[in-house]
Amino acid sequence: MSLLNKINTENLPKHLAIIMDGNGRWAKQQGMLRAFGHENGTKSVRTTVEACAKLGIENLTLYAFSTENWNRPKLEVDTLMKLLISSLKKELETLIKNDIRLNSIGNLETLPKGVQKELAEVIEKTKNNSRMTLTLALSYGSREEILNAVKKISDKVKNNIISIDGIDESILNNHLYTHNLPDVDLVIRTSGEHRISNFLLWQIAYAEFYFTDVLWPDFKEEHLYEAIISYQKRERRFGKTSEQIK
Repeated sequence: MSLLNKINTENLPKHLAIIMDGNGRWAKQQGMLRAFGHENGTKSVRTTVEACAKLGIENLTLYAFSTENWNRPKLEVDTLMKLLISSLKKELETLIKNDIRLNSIGNLETLPKGVQKELAEVIEKTKNNSRMTLTLALSYGSREEILNAVKKISDKVKNNIISIDGIDESILNNHLYTHNLPDVDLVIRTSGEHRISNFLLWQIAYAEFYFTDVLWPDFKEEHLYEAIISYQKRERRFGKTSEQIK
């Protein structure tokens, strides 16, 4: 039986988030520059996005560029930004063909103007697609996101728009970048690292985690299926006992 046939389509994660890690190490293994790894990583992005759409996963969020990534060598950052523009142009047809809506989260104003323009165009052209929402986390940092939410809520309290007693989880959630997305059910991280790296800290409170040693450019459909099968074997209790959820 193939891995695909082992997946229960009635028990898919509604929101899958992936920390795509290992492009640089993959390139080094090939004796190439890091940029070569990033370029090959885009192939895994396409494969994963299409596989998720076909499975019926409603929301996929990819950690594409963190706030900390700005500290990398300028040449690598510039290469990543050029690659992002070319990928957005190239993959628009794929998104439309698969009925996928593009979304983005993060401090987008810090991105180069060319990236902002291309991103806005693809988001506009796919806004009516409904099969799956693909969210790119760009110039994203979860601590920054939460801090910004606290500042916005504080300002509303100051101006008597929200009362302190009226602040609850839904209020905070509504001020996050991800206010239009459900909580994350499954987080996949490639390359053997076991860190969250400042990614969706609020949204993954009850997520399941799946770590694989596979470097991102080598990540294929079967690796995605393995992660989902592992997820489906787990009992998600959300603080309750096994007896309570049966």
